[in-house]
Amino acid sequence: MTAFLYTLLGALIVLALVLLRQRRFGFLGQSPADYADDTGTRFDLRTHLNGPLICEGVIYGPTGRVTSRFVGEFEARWDGNQGVMDEHFRYESGAEQHRQWKLTLGNDGRIRATAPDVVGEGEGQQSGPSVRLRYRIRLPEDAGGHVLDTVDWMYLAPNGTIVNRSQFRKFGITVAELVATMRRKEAA
Repeated sequence: MTAFLYTLLGALIVLALVLLRQRRFGFLGQSPADYADDTGTRFDLRTHLNGPLICEGVIYGPTGRVTSRFVGEFEARWDGNQGVMDEHFRYESGAEQHRQWKLTLGNDGRIRATAPDVVGEGEGQQSGPSVRLRYRIRLPEDAGGHVLDTVDWMYLAPNGTIVNRSQFRKFGITVAELVATMRRKEAA
C-alpha cells in the first residue's frame, strides 16, 4: 500500500509541475505587462486593425497537426474608440465563415469585444507591440457546438504585419491552436 501511495503522490507532483509550467512559463504565462516597456512600434487597434486586411493561417488540432488552412478578408472601421471588424474566412475545405466583431477601446488600452459566436464579452489589453484578447467562443453545431476558452495574442512585426497566435481550451486542455498573419490588403 505504501508503494502505491508514493507512486500516486509522485504522479500528482509531476502533474502539478506540468500544470504550473504551462500556466507560468508557457503560452498562458504571458502578460500584457511583459511587453509594456518595449520601445518599438506600439500596437494601436485603430491604426493597425483598420481598413481592408488579408489574414492567412492554419489551425492545429489537439495532436499538433494542421487540421485546417484558411484565408480571411477583413474590413475594419473605427469611430473614435468604437470599432467594427467584419471577417470573411474561406477554408481549404470550401467552407466559409462570417463574423462581425464589435470592439470598444478604453483610453487605458483595455479592449471589450463581442461577436455573435462569443459567449458574453471578450476582454483584452493593448501593451507595447502586443494585444491580448480572452473570450469564450461557441463552435458551430457541425463542429460539436462546444464552448472553448480562447486566448489570442497578436504581435506587431516591424513591417506592420500582425502575427496572431491563439489557443483554444476545453476544461483547461488545449484542443486547438491557430497561427495567422494579418496585413493590409493592397488596392486592386
